[in-house]
Amino acid sequence: MSSMTICARFRPLSSKERRDHGDTVCIRCIDAETFLFKDEKDEEFTFSFDKVFYEKSEQAQVYEFLAWPIVKDAVDAINGTIITYGQTGAGKTYSMEGPSILVCDEQKRGLLPRIVEGLFDCIKSSGGTMKHSIKLSMVEIYMEKVRDLFDLSKDNIQIKESKSQGILLNGVTEISVSDPAEALQSLSSGIANRAVGETQMNMASSRSHCIYIFTVHQEVKRDDRLKTGKLILVDLAGSEKVEKTGAEGKVLEEAKTINKSLSVLGNVINALTCGSPGKANHIPFRDSKLTRILQDSLGGNSRTALLCCCSPSPSNALESLSTLRFGMRAKHIKMSPRVKCNEDKCAEKQGPASSPIKHESCEIILDKLKERFDAEHVKLLEELFTLNGILFDPCSSEELDSAFEDVTSQTIVSLQQAVEELASTVDELKRENKGLKVRLAAAERSHAAGKEAGDNNTSSLVHKLPGILSSFVSWRSLCPSNIPCL
Repeated sequence: MSSMTICARFRPLSSKERRDHGDTVCIRCIDAETFLFKDEKDEEFTFSFDKVFYEKSEQAQVYEFLAWPIVKDAVDAINGTIITYGQTGAGKTYSMEGPSILVCDEQKRGLLPRIVEGLFDCIKSSGGTMKHSIKLSMVEIYMEKVRDLFDLSKDNIQIKESKSQGILLNGVTEISVSDPAEALQSLSSGIANRAVGETQMNMASSRSHCIYIFTVHQEVKRDDRLKTGKLILVDLAGSEKVEKTGAEGKVLEEAKTINKSLSVLGNVINALTCGSPGKANHIPFRDSKLTRILQDSLGGNSRTALLCCCSPSPSNALESLSTLRFGMRAKHIKMSPRVKCNEDKCAEKQGPASSPIKHESCEIILDKLKERFDAEHVKLLEELFTLNGILFDPCSSEELDSAFEDVTSQTIVSLQQAVEELASTVDELKRENKGLKVRLAAAERSHAAGKEAGDNNTSSLVHKLPGILSSFVSWRSLCPSNIPCL
C-alpha cells in the first residue's frame, strides 16, 4: 500500500492583498518540504508535505513532481487521480489549466495541457508491441447534479458501480482523441460550458466541481490482452465565506452547495484516517456526488495526488490554515493501486448479452422497495425515479445491489432536500406571520388611540353643554321683550 502524494502551493499576492497588507506574508520557508505558518493570532505552525511550491515555483515543476509519475502509470493501466483543493481564488484552476489550455505562454501552461501531451508522449515511446487508444470525458457537479460538459442535454447523469470496473458515470459522453491538439480542442469546448460566476474574491469563480476523465486502453498484441488505466483530474470549486465573497441570490445558493460537498469530502477524509485499526469503519462516500465519484480515488484502486492551493496573505490565514490541515489529514490515507487487466476481450464484448433486460432489473429493484414501503408509495417512487433517470440497466448482480443502494441513497437525499425546502417555507411563513402580527398590533393601537380621543372630545362637549345653555338663557332673559335678540 502507498500513501497519497500531498503538495502545497502558494500563489503570489494579489493586488488587493498588497493594498491591505503590503508585502507581508504568513509563511516562512524552511526547505522544499517544510515551512512555518503564522495564523491570525501570530501563533506559528510547522507543516511538512511531499513538496512545497512557493510563489516563484514554475508550472513545469508542479507537473514534473506531482503529475508526471501518475501519467506514466495511467498508460501502464494503473489508475490515477490529481485533485486541486483550496479556498476560492487560491489558484486551483490556474494550476490545473493555466491562463488558457489552447493558447498561452509555454511557461504558464497548467497541468491539464501538459498531461495531455505527456499521455501521447508515453504512448509514442511504448514501442510497437502495444496498441493504445484514449477516450476523454468531462463533467461538472453543479448544485449536486452531474452534468455532461460535452453534451449539455445530459444534465443529471447517474453514478453506478461494478466490482470489475469500479465507479462509472452512466451514459456519459466519451470522445476518442488521436492527438494532443484534438484533445485540447475538445477540452476547451467543455471548459466553455462550465458554470462560473463573479464574486468579490474572484472575477471568474468556479461554481462547480469539474472532473476530467482520460481512459487509456492498452492492447497487448501477442497475447490478445486488454489493459485499461483511468486518469482523473479534479478541479474543485473553492470553499467560500459569504462575508468575503459578497455572495447573494443564486451565487449564495451555489456557495452553500459547494461548501456542503466539501464538508462531506472532509468527513470522508476523517473517516478514512481516524478509524480503529482492523475495525470496519463506515465511510460516507454516498453523502455527496463528489465523494461518490472519487470513491476509488480515496483509499481505493488509484494512485492519488492532492495539490493544496493557498494564499500567502495574512488576510486569508484562517482559510489557508484549514486547507493545510486538510492536506495533513489526507497524508494518512492508504492507497492500493494495481494494474487493471481484462484477460479475455471476447468475454467483455459478449457481457451485455447475458445481462438482464432493463425492465426485469428495474422490477427486481422495485420488488425490494415493496418489502419496505407501501405499494402506493413504491408507485410514486417509480414515477419519480423514471422522471429523474435513476432506474437503469445493471450488467451484473453486484451492480444490481449497488443500484438498489443508490436508489435508496438518492431517495433519502431527495427526502432530505424536500424537508429542507419545507423547513425554509415554514421559516418564511413564520416571518410573514410575525410581520402581520406586528402590523395588526399597530393598527389596533391606532384604532384604540383614535377611539379614546373621540370619547374625550364627546365627554368634554357634554360637560360644557350645561354651561353654554345656562349662558344662553341668562343672555336671553336680559333682552327686552320687544327687541329680537337675533
